[in-house]
Amino acid sequence: MELGLQGNIEKFTLPEIFQLIASSRKSGTLGIQRDDSIIMVYFKEGEIIYGYGPRQTFHLGQLLKEKKIITEEQLEQAVRIQARTENSKRLGEIMTSRGFIDRADLEAVIQKQVEELLYSLLSWQTGSFKFYENQFPTDEEITVRLSVENVILEGLRRIDEMNLVKENLPDMAEVYTISAAQGGRTRDVSLQAKEWNIMALVDGHRSIGEICKASPIDRHETLKKLAQLKLAGLITKTELKEDNSSASLEKMVGNLANLLEEYLTEKSGRRPTIPESRLKSTFLEIEN
Repeated sequence: MELGLQGNIEKFTLPEIFQLIASSRKSGTLGIQRDDSIIMVYFKEGEIIYGYGPRQTFHLGQLLKEKKIITEEQLEQAVRIQARTENSKRLGEIMTSRGFIDRADLEAVIQKQVEELLYSLLSWQTGSFKFYENQFPTDEEITVRLSVENVILEGLRRIDEMNLVKENLPDMAEVYTISAAQGGRTRDVSLQAKEWNIMALVDGHRSIGEICKASPIDRHETLKKLAQLKLAGLITKTELKEDNSSASLEKMVGNLANLLEEYLTEKSGRRPTIPESRLKSTFLEIEN
């Protein structure tokens, strides 16, 4: 078992850790611990395929009951059977074998269960983490496929803290651009309408302050969305390229003035002929 990555959440935030694993398309298990709580997140080629935490996992039977997929009586019966087998059988396996649910229902609820676990995990501000290459859940687990970017975005949407902005966007003069996918990954990202509107303003030229002024939503919400997009790895800071258009125009105007002088001098019979095509090409450069 090769230890690939470890550290403290105070130094590397969980969104940053998730992004690192995703961009390098790693496969294995990320273990996160805070006090006596431990959560395991499983990755395959940079995508999340499962998550488990004995203390944090949302009860599968409760989720099935809330969605009215099973009844209270069916849940109680499945729990009694599980107790008789000393927990050697998983609750989902018992309910499918009894015909209480089908495989599709079970997979949908397990995905919801994993998502809720991950969203709660992203609120952690302290703790430690370790990543183990090529360690996976047992074959008994039903795995899912979740986009890291979507998990980060949804988890951060549920966190209403201005600290998120202060820590990730400290300078309103900074300029951001849309980041490219890394490691040959195809990113499957679901953005809300407000997030699309903000993304459209991130063009590599506007500063954070200018984006806030141009945004159709209020400043606080704009900054929060920008911080979320940054943590999800969808936008990245860039250096503002110097606009040389004014200098180029000034140079072309100077060239034109010199050519006109040569042309008028030639017309008066004092210098060789300057081709008119050369003048026209200079005019076209200025127009374009």
